[in-house]
Amino acid sequence: MNSYLRMVLTILCAIFCSASPLCAQAPAGHKIQHIIFVMTDGLRWQEVFSGAEESLMNKKNGKVADETSLKKTYWRETPEARREALLPFVWEVMAKQGQLYGNREKGSDAYVTNGLWFSYPGYSETLCGFADPRINSNDNVPNPNVTVLEWLKNRPSFQGDIAAFGAWDVIAAVFNPERSKLTVNAGYDPFTAIPDTPKLELLNHLKAETPRVWDDEPFDVIPFYTSVEYLKAKKPRVLYLSLGETDDWAHAGKYKEYLDSAHRVDSYLRALWELVQSMPEYRGNTTLIFTPDHGRGKTPHQWRDHGQKIPDSKYIWLAFLGPDTPALGERSKVAPVTQNQIAATLAAFLGEDYAAAVPKAGKPITDVLPH
Repeated sequence: MNSYLRMVLTILCAIFCSASPLCAQAPAGHKIQHIIFVMTDGLRWQEVFSGAEESLMNKKNGKVADETSLKKTYWRETPEARREALLPFVWEVMAKQGQLYGNREKGSDAYVTNGLWFSYPGYSETLCGFADPRINSNDNVPNPNVTVLEWLKNRPSFQGDIAAFGAWDVIAAVFNPERSKLTVNAGYDPFTAIPDTPKLELLNHLKAETPRVWDDEPFDVIPFYTSVEYLKAKKPRVLYLSLGETDDWAHAGKYKEYLDSAHRVDSYLRALWELVQSMPEYRGNTTLIFTPDHGRGKTPHQWRDHGQKIPDSKYIWLAFLGPDTPALGERSKVAPVTQNQIAATLAAFLGEDYAAAVPKAGKPITDVLPH
């Protein structure tokens, strides 16, 4: 190639990149092209960072029928050993290769800003980047706000599919699929957005025919495996998954079931991460985000509940894993992070500036982004 042609190509490349929003905003060394975003409803920071709580592992405070068996499964002498027994993927992989926020005992606060500290306001704040006083109940009504996933879908520079799955039926309303045109499936609704597979057909049958413990959501296993079928079939750029059993069992005061459901969520995280690492489309360019919608109380009885009357339920936790996130592990003595920062952080992983487009949204968490 002669020097004149090389100069022309260099100029054209510079013009193209300056005109492209993706090129203009993606930082040097930017690798991320896909996001897996998992939320589990109302899982306390106390269990995430310290494992099972001994005062709840009994009949009186946790409705535990077999204390010996439960302690054999989850009780260990140190908080570090207990949390790894409960959430092995989080602590063996995410904490070693990524970052975790929210251990208040180590000077890392993470909290909700909406002041209500229950589900719909928490999901909306997480996904839109700001609290909205109109979102003040758990009623199954369409979200008037645009989520970051809908915003991404409509970006001229964004190419690829986005899909959201949830256990709780209100998750569909959070994304307002009639307006957003996102692929969304939640609650007991059959999933028909892709051609039937034997697994998907079975999942839809289970939704319709399994006896229901809760009227508004199936067990987590249903939305999890439905999302996996979609991931394998459509290979979305962004896959969102909301799971609900951690909140349901806590409200019922059943500590064993609460711990078991948290342990299953951890196994689902591992399965998703190992699946995407086995797929060439995702390997080496995917970030996993993990967080709840709210916290819970901390006393032997308030652990069951959350909301304005339980101030401790504003505290949450956040976990990030991916090749663009520095491996700083469990954060300590750092500035607080807030739920309203998650939307802009998610967009920033993909090279998009959500905070500039939506000024009332929280700013990205810069420590988890490439430097």
